[in-house]
Amino acid sequence: MTTTLFLVRHGAHEQVNRALSARTPGVRLSAEGRRQAEWAAERLSGESVAAIHASPLERAQETAEPIARRLGLPVTTDDDLQELDAGDWTGRSFEDLASDPAWTRWNQNRSLARAPGGESAVEVQARVARCALSLVARHPGAGVALVAHAEPLRALVLFGLGLGLDAWSRIEIAPGSVTTLAMGEWGCRLHRLNEEPRA
Repeated sequence: MTTTLFLVRHGAHEQVNRALSARTPGVRLSAEGRRQAEWAAERLSGESVAAIHASPLERAQETAEPIARRLGLPVTTDDDLQELDAGDWTGRSFEDLASDPAWTRWNQNRSLARAPGGESAVEVQARVARCALSLVARHPGAGVALVAHAEPLRALVLFGLGLGLDAWSRIEIAPGSVTTLAMGEWGCRLHRLNEEPRA
C-alpha cells in the first residue's frame, strides 16, 4: 500500500534569503507568502488528502490554514516538523554567517556538522523521517500534507531517495512549493520536486 506525502514549504516572509529565522517566534507570512499558501491550497484541492500536519511555527500554521479550509480538514501540529534548531545562528543574516567557519563547515559537511547550541542535520532528518513513516503507517492508500520548512523537508526527500545529507544542495525546496513523495513498505519514489506557484 502506498501513501502520498505532499511536502509543503511555508510561504515567503520578510526574512527569506536574508536571515536565518530558524525557530524565531512571530515570523509571519508576507503578502507574497499568503498568495503562495493559497496556491498550495488550490494545488492540493484535487488530491485525496486525509490529514494535514504542520510545524508549530506561525509561518507554517499560516500556510496550512488555507489548505485546511479548502480541504475541510483540521491541522494537526507536529513538533517533528519543526524547523532546525539553529542555536547561536538563529536570527543572524546570511551575509554575517558567510564569514563564520562553523557555517562553512555546516554547508560543506552537513552529515557531520551541528549548529552551535542547536541540532545536527542527522537529528533533523531522524525526527522528520519518524514523522513521515508514522503517517505512512496510519494513512495507507491516502494522501497526507506536511507543512514545514526547507531544512526538514529537504532532509526527508534525501531520506526517501537514499541520498546522504551532504547532497542537500542538490534539492531545491522553495517558499510555497509542493514536493510529492510516494512511500510504502516497498520504499519511496519522488513524483514531483519543488512545484512552485507561477508568478
